[in-house]
Amino acid sequence: MMNRTCQLSNVTKDYLAAYQKILFCMMQEMNGIWMTDSISRNFIGQMIPHHRAAIEMSKNLLRYTTNIPLQDLASRMITEQTRGIADMRRIEPQCGRICNSRQELAGYQRRIGQVTRNMFRSMQQACADNLVNANYIREMIPHHRGAVEMAQAALRYNICPDLKLILCSIISAQEQEILLMQRLLRCMGG
Repeated sequence: MMNRTCQLSNVTKDYLAAYQKILFCMMQEMNGIWMTDSISRNFIGQMIPHHRAAIEMSKNLLRYTTNIPLQDLASRMITEQTRGIADMRRIEPQCGRICNSRQELAGYQRRIGQVTRNMFRSMQQACADNLVNANYIREMIPHHRGAVEMAQAALRYNICPDLKLILCSIISAQEQEILLMQRLLRCMGG
């Protein structure tokens, strides 16, 4: 559960309750995918609920924030992540045909397990206070780091060429957004 050091307002409680539901759903879906002999398909199967969570987290923030830079960031994330889901669904049939060895699958799964456990833990333990904007950033940074590390892990293996392009885009966009969120958090005094 999140660290709480102050009494939370009803608005913050509502925001955090919605966030917890989004996080739980993401964890269930990412952990519940049927693993195949294709790293490409397995990555897509886990990244789609990951992207859906970013969309829902951003929609949750937009219900509460008046911070224009965060409104812009959240709206951009909704657009980019929605496009990313559509792109992954489009390439999934042909990408799923690329099979990997048991050794590759085991190595990939080990690394992805580490990444997702760390991401889930960091997102669950994000410091929560009455600054909803700061809460969102503290939740989204580990979410983005998880996506970057998942993409980097998949790039180490034989994967679908179309997926490689998406992974490079995920890494680039989300690393830039992490830097932006860190700057915004510093400006908020967090």
